Amino acid sequence: MSKFILLWFFPLFLFLKSARSDPRATQAAMICTNDTAPIPERQTFIANFLAAMDAVTPQIATRRYATAVTGTGNATVFAFGECMRDLSKQDCDLCFAQCKTKLLGCLPFQKATLGGRLFYDGCYLRYDDFDFFNQSLSPQDRTVCGDRDFSRNRTVFKDNALRLVRNLSSTSPKNDGFSAGFAVGEGNVSVYGLAQCWEFVKGPGCEECLADAVRRIGYCPPKEEGRVLNAGCYLRYSTQKFYDNNTVTDDVGRNGGRRGLAITLAVTSAAFAVVLTISALAFCARKKILTRRKAASEKKQFGALLANVNRSQLNFSYEVLEKATNYFHDSNKLGQGGSGSVYKGVLPDGKVVAIKRLFFNTRQWVDHFFNEVNLISRIHHKNLVKLLGCSITGPESLLVYEYVPNQSLHDYFNVKNNVEPLRWDLRYKIILGTAEGLAYLHEESKLRIIHRDIKLSNILLDEEFMAKIADFGLARMFPEDKTHISTAIAGTLGYMAPEYIVRGKLTEKADVYSFGVLVIEVICGKRNISVLSSSISILQMVM
Repeated sequence: MSKFILLWFFPLFLFLKSARSDPRATQAAMICTNDTAPIPERQTFIANFLAAMDAVTPQIATRRYATAVTGTGNATVFAFGECMRDLSKQDCDLCFAQCKTKLLGCLPFQKATLGGRLFYDGCYLRYDDFDFFNQSLSPQDRTVCGDRDFSRNRTVFKDNALRLVRNLSSTSPKNDGFSAGFAVGEGNVSVYGLAQCWEFVKGPGCEECLADAVRRIGYCPPKEEGRVLNAGCYLRYSTQKFYDNNTVTDDVGRNGGRRGLAITLAVTSAAFAVVLTISALAFCARKKILTRRKAASEKKQFGALLANVNRSQLNFSYEVLEKATNYFHDSNKLGQGGSGSVYKGVLPDGKVVAIKRLFFNTRQWVDHFFNEVNLISRIHHKNLVKLLGCSITGPESLLVYEYVPNQSLHDYFNVKNNVEPLRWDLRYKIILGTAEGLAYLHEESKLRIIHRDIKLSNILLDEEFMAKIADFGLARMFPEDKTHISTAIAGTLGYMAPEYIVRGKLTEKADVYSFGVLVIEVICGKRNISVLSSSISILQMVM
């Protein structure tokens, strides 16, 4: 029986193996608008853009297209993405992952471009500051012709290409906005094509978009390839077959040839359906097991953390910390960051501390809390802010740090603060201390930690102006046997290494780049304001 099953699946295995994965992540065009966000709204617009990119990813994974609207008012970001219908789910996910990181090229640090669209041959992604979801045509539409001319009968080739794209454009609106196929003319001159309207461009909008695309693509022959990249649709022809055989239109093939193709696809699809069903069941079962294991592991991990905290000197009573800050009165507030607010507190024994109150309105607060308690409580260095304890039994999570009286570096470079400029000897001391703290995290600590958010506001200064690195909520452990780790992009714009933003591969170099920006800021006495205004950033000034 096993031999029979093996022989039955073997031809299918060869077919699947020969059909190599191709996400078609080849860039056809990236179009960035010339409009930029107003200075007061830039940082908010960039934050909304990143949130929109996070929102579209899971939608693509489940339904192959995605929409997102993040933010309010003038800083609202509208985003849309879609894969070509013939792509497999795996190829769709691969194409979109590359597309999402590449579109960051429309959002450089020195300006917040209000719109951008990226056309890959396998997927499409766009963001803008207005609702464009039903838009068919726009002034930014492009026609992209290939570099090489067809070498044989160019007249026949042009006739075939134009006949094919006309047929595809008339078929697609009736076929849920998609069609792909080929045409063969005299002398066996073949041309392949694909037409697709985006998910929300239906009926007359789809017809209008593709009619315009047919008109525009007519200028490409005798080039071997041509594409029209419209706001509402995509049209392509080529001398090379580039699409998958999920949907095929043979507009000039004989009946026998069409019937043979249909039978081949039907038999293959039936066999593939069996394999797909078996694979899906196995995948779901495995995913369920892994989910349970992960949940159990996280529960066990957090349980161990609770036990360690309760047994150690780290555990503080919530009521004690609440009274220490005069019930978190605004007069005791030292500052506020992305993960929580920090208050000055006086413990019953008279010791002055800094108490961070973690925000509960973000999904990251658990990770932030775990990082601080589980990682940072186990490492000690003169240039790292010391974690004294925490409270996990009250209505909210609190972290207790040593109090550092001379504020943060950010306060000395903020024109709103009336503070004396730092002397050169103190600047040198601060830079050296920060470097020593990072060297300890990267090389000397047993845990080998990447901070991921080195910036002015995270460098605190004690009474002797010794630098102390703070806020380890984004920190990640870096295994010794790894050259990099892949993570969701995190950090502060203006301090993040470009290659980290584009590739998502995290190494110690991310901290080194951020440290370099900080050094330039300290030496120049100016903040890197590229994200906050249209002024030239200090990075551009020193290059």
